[in-house]
Amino acid sequence: MISTTLARSLQANGIVWRPVSGDAFSIAGEGFDGDVFIVSDMTVEAHEFDTGTILGFNGTTEWALDSVAIEQSLWLPREDQLRGLLGGAFRALRAVGEVFAVDVELAGADRTFTDTDAAEAYGSALLALTELSR
Repeated sequence: MISTTLARSLQANGIVWRPVSGDAFSIAGEGFDGDVFIVSDMTVEAHEFDTGTILGFNGTTEWALDSVAIEQSLWLPREDQLRGLLGGAFRALRAVGEVFAVDVELAGADRTFTDTDAAEAYGSALLALTELSR
């Protein structure tokens, strides 16, 4: 799972989240720092309305939060989701010693993004791709 800092940057650069079961997210606001929630058909469901997507918390009578608008949420995409978003730009994931290297083609040039966490390396590559698209 990527850092919230990288997730915010991806969101600001236009990465759109369409929640599905298994997705991780955080909630903006006081009291939720560091909390990560998982969309699940049993506990957190995405409800589509004409006015937008609401994440409903089921069976949380002991908790004051019934739902949250998707705009108040921050998607924390998994490694496979980030790789999918890279699409045809993705070339390879390599382990180089203690770090992971994600090779991509951006604007006709080969680039490599590294991190000790593969998801973070994928996210950095995706961020660079979105910045080229802006």
